[in-house]
Amino acid sequence: MYLSAISILVAEYNEAIAWYCSKLGFELVVDTPMGGGKRWVVVAPNADAQTRIILAKASGPEQTALIGRQMGGRVGFFLQTDAFDDTYARMAKLGVVFREEPRSEPYGKVVVFEDCYGNGWDLIEPAD
Repeated sequence: MYLSAISILVAEYNEAIAWYCSKLGFELVVDTPMGGGKRWVVVAPNADAQTRIILAKASGPEQTALIGRQMGGRVGFFLQTDAFDDTYARMAKLGVVFREEPRSEPYGKVVVFEDCYGNGWDLIEPAD
């Protein structure tokens, strides 16, 4: 078994697709109309990625209120890289919002950033 996907609540499909693809360099893997304005939208770091993200448009006030707060303010998503400095510099140049300066921890280099809705992410390069 493996974790194939997670979902993130978004306000608008196209806005979320644009952010994940332009700022993080993800690929749009699937974008299928489901009727009634719903779409099955999947992005991933690359088309072969084992774990993908489903961009789920919030429906109704309860879900809308959770956009950007799915993890209660904690970091809930972890993007691993083997080129931390280059990835960080590229993301900063593209306007990604960072909550802090990069730091070294026993487990590797890390910095917390936000997606377009304020969800917390770690960019991590694991220690050897």
